[in-house]
Formats: sequence, structure tokens, C-alpha cells
Amino acid sequence: MNTANFLRLLLLAAIWGGSFLFMRIGAPVLGPAVLIEYRVLFAALFLAAVGLVLRKRLDLRANWKHYLMLGFFNSALPFLLFAYGARTLSASVLSVLNATAPMWGALIGAVWARQPITLRSGLGLLLGTAGVALLVGFDDVSTRPGAGIAVAAALAAALCYSIASLYAKSARTVEPFANAHGTMWAATLFVLPALPFFPSPGTATPGVWAAVLALGVLCSGIAYLIYFRLIAEVGPTSALTVTFLNPVFGILWGALFLGEAVGWHTLAGAAIVLVGTALVTGFVPRFGRPATAAVKP
Repeated sequence: MNTANFLRLLLLAAIWGGSFLFMRIGAPVLGPAVLIEYRVLFAALFLAAVGLVLRKRLDLRANWKHYLMLGFFNSALPFLLFAYGARTLSASVLSVLNATAPMWGALIGAVWARQPITLRSGLGLLLGTAGVALLVGFDDVSTRPGAGIAVAAALAAALCYSIASLYAKSARTVEPFANAHGTMWAATLFVLPALPFFPSPGTATPGVWAAVLALGVLCSGIAYLIYFRLIAEVGPTSALTVTFLNPVFGILWGALFLGEAVGWHTLAGAAIVLVGTALVTGFVPRFGRPATAAVKP
């Protein structure tokens, strides 16, 4: 991995780690449904503009079912669940809970696809569970009203990402940019019915609107373009490194901009979760000769 791609990887992790900061700012004011409706709509409009410039087609007639499936499990539902949790939980806790997605994938594979859990994966699952328990059990957010439901919502969001990944492995191949663009429009449709159930509890300030715009354009639109570039340059294995860097920036941004306390339990819990994730995925970073891929943003 050369310097340019390493910097892209850090930038992507910083952006996606920042999504939890922006949700923490916007969700208590706008409510989860309104916040996420704006997020996916702004992302869809941004990607539509980029698609016009790059002359990328959606091919809705052939792929609309695929977009709906991924739009629900990879965007609409997990975004809503994380935004629901963001009303109560800190950005740092949310970012670490998000890193449990590969662990859920191992469990789903064992139950659904009947893939046996190896000793290494089993140890990773135990470590991940212990890390989450340590992180949440010793954090002051656990004493807030509704904290238990918020943690369950965040973990369910991570589960959704695993379901989406399992589906994507068996689904027809769709060009990655079209995947991102089409699923954002699908997510926009799916979030609409939730709006009456989660009205905005407050009035948005310019700072909240800035967070909403950053969620849509930066964390969803621009981040996809960077991610696809990374896959093309270094391959999906090295691009997976972003999973391990996201919590670092989630904790950092929460501490810097929201004044969230970073205790020993925060760092220890995050480290244990990430080690567990590495064991479950069998991830070993490779920084040798970049792999080539057909994906071009």
C-alpha cells in the first residue's frame, strides 16, 4: 500500500468515524427518522450528480430488487437503528459497537449457511462479547434511561450489515457505484414510513443542519467514492482495514468535539472488540504489491 492509498484509508476511517459524531449531534434534535431521511436523500442526490458527470447508469429494470434488498439491510434499517441509539449513547460507544458486524456475520454463517465456527472464530466471538460488556458496563451511558434498548439497537444495526454482506455474496454482481447510488434511493423510500412515528423533538440549528449535510454528502456520498477507489487500488482485503480504524476516530471525534470521557474501559473495550473482530475474520493486513480490481469509481 503506497502513501497515497494509506492516506485515503485514514481519510475514509476519519469520515466514517465522524458519522457517529454527526448522528450524536443530529438525532436528539431531529429524531432518528428525520435525520436518516435527510442523510440518504442528500447522499442519493449527490451520487446522482456524480453519476451524471461520470455517465454511470443505474439500470433499474434489471437491478431494482437488488437495490431494495441492500437499501433496506445495508442502509435504511442500520442507519435508523444507529440514529435511535445516538439519542442516548456516546459517539465512541456507537463506533465500537459498529465494529461487531463481522462477529454477527460469523454467527449468521454458522446458523444460516451451516458454516462451522472454528476455534479461532469462537475465541474471537468470546473476546468481542467481553469487549462490549466491558465498554458498556463501565461507561456512564449505561446509567442513562433507555441505554439498554439503545445498545440493543446499535448491535442490531451491526447485525443488519452482516445480513447485507451475506446477501451480497450470493447476489448478482452489480457495478459498485451503481450499488451505492441505487441503494441510497431505495433507502430513501424505506425510511419514509418511519417519519410519522419519530417526529422531530426540537428545532434544528445551523450546526445541526451542517451535521445532517455532512452525514449525507461526506459520510455517505464522498465516502463511497473513496472506498471504491481503495478497492480498485489495493483490493478488498486491505480496504477492510477501515473496520479497525473507524472506532479510533469515533472515540477521538467524540472526545474532541463533544467532550466525551475516554476512560480505561473505553480503550480496553475497543481494543478487545477489535482483536475479536480480527480473529473472527482471520484478517491479516497485507501492505505489499497492490491488487488490481475491475471496480473504478
